[in-house]
Amino acid sequence: MEQQIVKVKNKRGVRVIPGFGLSLGVTLAMLGPLVLIPLASLFLKAGSLSFPEFWKVVSAPQILSGYGVSLSCAFLAAVVNAVFGMILAWVFVRYEFPGKRLMDGLIELPFALPTAVAGISLTYLYSDQGWIGRWFAKIGVQIAYTRIGITIAMVFVGIPFVVRAVQPVLEKLDRQYEEAATMLGAGRITIFFRVIFPELFPAFLAGFGLAFARGIGEYGSVVFIAGNIPYKTQIAPLLIMTKLEQYKYEDATAIALVLLILSFLLMLGIHSVQIYMQRFSEG
Repeated sequence: MEQQIVKVKNKRGVRVIPGFGLSLGVTLAMLGPLVLIPLASLFLKAGSLSFPEFWKVVSAPQILSGYGVSLSCAFLAAVVNAVFGMILAWVFVRYEFPGKRLMDGLIELPFALPTAVAGISLTYLYSDQGWIGRWFAKIGVQIAYTRIGITIAMVFVGIPFVVRAVQPVLEKLDRQYEEAATMLGAGRITIFFRVIFPELFPAFLAGFGLAFARGIGEYGSVVFIAGNIPYKTQIAPLLIMTKLEQYKYEDATAIALVLLILSFLLMLGIHSVQIYMQRFSEG
């Protein structure tokens, strides 16, 4: 008896998932209240300001300083996370050692730990009287209440993104290509940068972008160690909270909208690079 294959078609061809309309409806019903409506309300609230008023708010010297602190520290933290996140993912995949599962689980601790707890802990450790900060204070290096401390806090909350993005791709990577390159006389550095890293690059870039975006909008773990010194260590999310406490909701929305656009452009750029790299590798 021949097996009959029933294909449900629409105008574009065969539907891969049965019940596509229902599935899409449920997805949009969940996505709307959680993501789309809040983002739309952000644009509507900021739209209550005229363009000159909006520009006056987002271009104020203190606000620009907050953007500069958040962006510069978030970028530096993302670079650190990208390098050390790659190393950690490599160690977890390619080596066996005692306590490996425990360390692998601890990587996700920043996801579970309340950000305020992380901020207080980091401030205590890196202050001039802290366990770590006191040693740097002896050589004249202050960590807490400086951009160094802000960067460390952003590294703490961003490191899991790179590790968890690279690790599964590295686990599935076929080692036959490495063996072939070894047989052809390639060294370890050449194998890594010419064979392994091109395969990891899209995931590596995605982890970098997520860590960068998380750092831009991070508040709880940064606000304590930052010290909130105007024009020096004030971050943009803190300025949003300050505007809210002053009942200046339109101003807070305008600042938040700029951060949203920056994060969106960042992720869009990274996604475009990933698509280009995929097409380049396939071509």
